[in-house]
Amino acid sequence: MIDIDAIETLFQDYADGFNDLDAHAIANCFTFPVTIWQLGKGHVFADEEELLENIDALLGVLDGEEIVHSDFEFLSHAVSGPTALATLSWRQERANGEVALAFICHYLLIARDEGAVIAMVVNE
Repeated sequence: MIDIDAIETLFQDYADGFNDLDAHAIANCFTFPVTIWQLGKGHVFADEEELLENIDALLGVLDGEEIVHSDFEFLSHAVSGPTALATLSWRQERANGEVALAFICHYLLIARDEGAVIAMVVNE
């Protein structure tokens, strides 16, 4: 069973991973296989190794954009037994507080012994 506390913990861990530029901390927020839809294309990552390649590339982009802080706001969430849907608005800022990126993501979450994990992401 997933509850709102597990969802909040998951996304705080996820944001902390981005803030620390810690690819492994970010990858720990997912289950496998995981599907990530971005720019109109779906990518299935079979295991942590495949996902880490993608995360490392993404962290390189964030570093190039001089993004130092990622923060989120819940727009909606719905829980049904061992699954949940969550929609978050993200802001990624530079050191001077300028918003470099702002976007919305939709997540399908599933329950695991350690709490909630991400099974699918759809970026708007």
